[in-house]
Amino acid sequence: MPRKPLAKQIAAAVIGNALEWYDFVVYGFLTVIISRLFFPGESDFVSLLLTMATFGVGFFMRPVGGVVLGIYADRKGRKAALQLIIGLMTLSMAMIAFTPSHAAIGIAAPVIVVLARLLQGFATGGEFASATSFLVEAAPAGRRGFYGSLQMVGQSLAALCGAIAGTLVTRGLSAQQIDSWGWRLPFIFGLIIGPVGVYIRKHLMETEAFLESRQAHSRPAGSASPARHARSLAVTFGLVICGTISYYIVLVYTPTFAKTQLGMALGDAFTAQVAGLVCLTLAIPLFGAVSDRIGRKPVLIAATVASFALLYPLFAWVYAVPSLARLTVMQVTLCTVVGVLFGPISTALAEQFPTGVRSTGLAVAYNFAVMLFGGFAQFIVTWLIRVTGSPFAPAYYVMFGALIGFVAAVFLVERHREEHLPVT
Repeated sequence: MPRKPLAKQIAAAVIGNALEWYDFVVYGFLTVIISRLFFPGESDFVSLLLTMATFGVGFFMRPVGGVVLGIYADRKGRKAALQLIIGLMTLSMAMIAFTPSHAAIGIAAPVIVVLARLLQGFATGGEFASATSFLVEAAPAGRRGFYGSLQMVGQSLAALCGAIAGTLVTRGLSAQQIDSWGWRLPFIFGLIIGPVGVYIRKHLMETEAFLESRQAHSRPAGSASPARHARSLAVTFGLVICGTISYYIVLVYTPTFAKTQLGMALGDAFTAQVAGLVCLTLAIPLFGAVSDRIGRKPVLIAATVASFALLYPLFAWVYAVPSLARLTVMQVTLCTVVGVLFGPISTALAEQFPTGVRSTGLAVAYNFAVMLFGGFAQFIVTWLIRVTGSPFAPAYYVMFGALIGFVAAVFLVERHREEHLPVT
C-alpha cells in the first residue's frame, strides 16, 4: 500500500523548485538593467539583444542537463537528483550576484555571466522532470492533477517573488543606486535562501513508485529507452512549446515590453505583473484539482483556445492607450489563462510516460522545446518587433504556441481515472 505523501515532503519539492526558478526569472525581469551594465553596445537595442541572447544561451545546456540529470534521477532516485540540482543552481546564483560590471573588469564580466547562465541551464534542465516525477508519484490516487500542479505553483511563486523584488528595487531606489548595487539585491536574496532549499531537500524521502519500479526489474530503472514512446514525446513537446512561450512572454517579457514599447515605468510594469502572478498562482492548483474530476484534456484544450482568442485584442487594447490600469487588466486576464493551462500540464505530461523512463522522457521533450521556443522567446519577439515594425509580435508568437498546444492536447492520452500509472 503506497504511503501517503507527507506535507513537508511536498513542501520540500515545491519550495526547492521555486528557489530553482527564482534566479532564472529574475534575470529575465532585470534584462533592461543588466544590458546597460554587462553588455554595452552601440545602441540600447544592441545591448538589449545581447542580454536576451545571454538569457537564451543558458537554454542550450538545458537538454544536456535534462538528459544527464533525468537519467541520474531514473537510476539513483528523485531525491538524489533534486539535491544535486539545487546545489548547482546556488553556485550559479552566486556567480551572477557578485560579478563586477563591464565598466570594472571589462570583457570578463559578460564572460562570467554567460558561464553562470550555462550552469543555470544545466541545473534547471533536470528540475522540471525530477520535481514533476516526484510530485506525481507521491500523490494519492485521484489527486495527481492537484499534486502535479504544485510543480507549476513553484514556478509561479518564483516569478511572483521575482516581480515583487523588481518592484521594490525599481520603486525604492534611484536609477543611480539601481545601476550601482540595487540590481544585485534580488539575486543576493535568492542566494541567501538557497541553502534553505539544500537543507529541506536533504530530508526528502524517495517515492514508492520509483522504489517499486526498481524492485520490479532486474536491470536499473531508467535503462529502458524513452525513444519507444514516440507519441508521448511528441505530445509533451507540443504542450511544452505552448507553455514555455506563454511563460517567457506573458510572465517574463512583459516588463521589458512595457518599458520599451509602451513607454511605461518599470515600477508600473512590475506592479501589474504582481497582480497577474497572484491570479496565476491561485488558478494553477484550482485547475489542477478540476482536471482530477473532468480530465486533463478538456482543461488544456479550453486554455489553448482562450489564449489564442484573447491575446491580440488585449495587446491592441493596451497599446492603444498605455496605462497601469489597462496593463494590469491584461496581465490578470492572461496570467489566469496561463494558470488554467499550467494546472494540469505537469501531471498530464508525467502520465504519458511509465515510471522507469519518466524523468528521462520528460526531460528530453521538455528541455528541447524550452530551448528552441522559450529560451530565445524574448530575443525573437524583440527582433520581430524591429524587423516587422509591429508591436504585436509578442501576441502573434504566443498565439502560435497556443495553436501547437491545442493540437498536442487533442492527441493527449487521458489517464486521470487510472489508479496506477504504468511502470514500463
